[in-house]
Amino acid sequence: MTARWPDPDRATIDRYVASLGLRSMKSRTCYRQVLHGFQDVAERYEALNQEVLLAWLRESAIRRATSTLLHRTRIIDRFLERLVEIGAIERNPVVALRDECNIKQCMPIWRALASRDPKQAVAELRQPRPFCSVLGEMMAEHVAMMRRRGYKYTSQPLLLLRFDRFLQLHPGPETEPLSAMIDRWAATHVTRDHAEECERLNRVFAKILRHRDPSMPVRRPDPRPRKEAAKQWRKPHIYSPADVRRMLDVARTYPSPRVPLRPLSMYTMLLLAYCAGLRRGELARLDLGDVDLQGGTITIRQTKFFKTRILPLPDSVIAELRAYIDARRRARGSQDARSGLFWHERGDGHYTPEMITWLLADVIRRAGLKPLRGKTGPRVHDLRHSMVVNRILEWYRTGINPQDRLPFLATYLGHRDINSTLVYITVTQDLLHYANERFRAVGASCLNLGQEVRS
Repeated sequence: MTARWPDPDRATIDRYVASLGLRSMKSRTCYRQVLHGFQDVAERYEALNQEVLLAWLRESAIRRATSTLLHRTRIIDRFLERLVEIGAIERNPVVALRDECNIKQCMPIWRALASRDPKQAVAELRQPRPFCSVLGEMMAEHVAMMRRRGYKYTSQPLLLLRFDRFLQLHPGPETEPLSAMIDRWAATHVTRDHAEECERLNRVFAKILRHRDPSMPVRRPDPRPRKEAAKQWRKPHIYSPADVRRMLDVARTYPSPRVPLRPLSMYTMLLLAYCAGLRRGELARLDLGDVDLQGGTITIRQTKFFKTRILPLPDSVIAELRAYIDARRRARGSQDARSGLFWHERGDGHYTPEMITWLLADVIRRAGLKPLRGKTGPRVHDLRHSMVVNRILEWYRTGINPQDRLPFLATYLGHRDINSTLVYITVTQDLLHYANERFRAVGASCLNLGQEVRS
């Protein structure tokens, strides 16, 4: 028989807290207090609904500050999810409100319920349903068709959804042409980025219309909005080898008393991000079985453009990986080949891409390369740019023509073609110097017109 909640003996709460594996008695006591308090309120109502959430928030707000209250809502969220999993309740009331408002996160729901006017705050959260505008069906069909053809097609649907939301919130005349709809959307913002976004939207709709009617003339793209937007893009920061060594030293000594393996995990993440040019998502998806210590390779599975590639690594990097895997085993990390290479005890054992970005960005800050606050300064992804530039510099120093090696570098980075790799080549003073020296030694003689005339 399926257990129901609230249960009189409160065994469900005890089993749930025990399953979390909380280390400190203080954490276990906090969880029990919050969950027992929530059940005290739920028992006074016939059904677990929005009224229960409001009643619990009112009683909690009397005694606790807002920041503490938000921490307790996360405890309730996870407990409600567990109740749904074991069949103790039919539906999570927070998730029901989230779906009703058509948003992805639960925290805005809690903030709205904790406000002075919950009804109005929840109403303001409501977002239009996706692809329900006058063009919604056409856009949804196009997205489905592109994905059936094997494309990931992730950025274009987001653009179409933003335009779809605009059309629902700001409907025009019934017979309004598509060009007028896009012009109205373009008028909402006068920034360079939005102008470039409108041009991309025009390109997508040109493709949609040609799929529906192949006889339509091909639309010539306008490159000007993208060029204007590119003028304000932040240029990549190229880390020097000394910068990378400083970050590695900071990562090794990163303060993490509760998770002793984390400093070595961060050190190895940085090493692979720089030496192998891995993206943050590729780091997050690495499994233990992807590392071949005997062959000296690492497998990057199903990344951008659906590519899987096997990368050879230097002996020094393989030695560091072997040391990390040994430390991971001593920390009692899962030895399943499908477990995350960068393992931790919570959740499914994988670090998320967002967590990897936060940790490595904190290392960059502690190394003095990025301001202590804000998004300005060097980024984690700049390690990938730095790998490309420093590799080309090394080729120049050893007398290798980089032009001959770029196809190999593009394959190593997982790019579709060499054009994607060229984006990563940031012209630094050192790179310009070596390029000039190579031209002087190899190509300058071709411009000696007097010699050609004499011959």
